[in-house]
Amino acid sequence: MSAGRMIVILGLILVGVGLLVMLGERLPFRLGRLPGDIRIRGKNSVFYFPLATCALLSVVLSLVIWLFNRR
Repeated sequence: MSAGRMIVILGLILVGVGLLVMLGERLPFRLGRLPGDIRIRGKNSVFYFPLATCALLSVVLSLVIWLFNRR
């Protein structure tokens, strides 16, 4: 794949992520607050591990990469 085409594809992905962040408040689900994300609140600290969000993003990105490599 040429460098120019790769930059265009990365730019489109970046625009898509930016739109998700902008419209994140209006989505029926919130990335980072899905069931399965681990959040432990202590007296003076918070431990947060977005397990379900990471799994969802991994599946979506794997599907996108698989679709692009199919050609």
